[in-house]
Amino acid sequence: MRSIAILTLMLAPSVHATDCAADNRTRVKAGEECLVIHAYGEPTEKTKLVVFIHGDGSSGGPSDYLFKMAASFGAAGVVSVGLIRPGYYDRNDNRSTGDSYRDGDGYREDVIAAVTAAVTALKAHYKAARVVLAGHSGGAAISAVILGKHPGLVDAVVLAACPCNVPEWWIMKRGSNNWTWSLSPHDFIAGVATNAKIVAVTGGNDGNTRPVIAKDYVEKAKRRGITAEFIELPGVSDNGSARSQEFKDAVRRLLDGG
Repeated sequence: MRSIAILTLMLAPSVHATDCAADNRTRVKAGEECLVIHAYGEPTEKTKLVVFIHGDGSSGGPSDYLFKMAASFGAAGVVSVGLIRPGYYDRNDNRSTGDSYRDGDGYREDVIAAVTAAVTALKAHYKAARVVLAGHSGGAAISAVILGKHPGLVDAVVLAACPCNVPEWWIMKRGSNNWTWSLSPHDFIAGVATNAKIVAVTGGNDGNTRPVIAKDYVEKAKRRGITAEFIELPGVSDNGSARSQEFKDAVRRLLDGG
């Protein structure tokens, strides 16, 4: 049985970005922001890093639902991090600084910059030889933007219920796009490193992010010679894709380099 070492978690109250106690276990300095994280696992000489990034949580409440999954990946040689996006909080009211834009248009330049800075800091701190981002919904969109906007920072992404073309997503949902400040993954495909790997998983019954959106993103990536795979899950909803075995298996496979 895999031995899992869990890094000590010291829950801290909300702080200002300038007061960030960045231990890279419970907090990470992310440019101008201070983001809440839960880090699991034991770094070694050839550490692999996986960062789980939650969705938009438009209904409110805490955004730590991926932490349990993150904990399951922590092991000797694998540091697994559950990250709370700017402006969001966990169930213990530990809050990341910054604006969540939770009411809409949530993938703005400052959000992308903060998450990118957090991943960069974690990669450097743990001297990670391989980095995978595993995002759900809005977290998937952010992960895919980072992949193309900052080639070489991460090696692979696993995208659950990805709104990978933000304008098209909103046209499908509402008939028009009013998320004009958000960055969209489809605009950054040209920047994705050709040795990167992408797996997108979307439920067939996802009424929020329809399968065709991530499927089209994957097809465009494949035309650039990028190793990319789309998996549609029959009968599965938006949230179900992030709980699926296929999502977990893809994370495991890409961590192992497959």
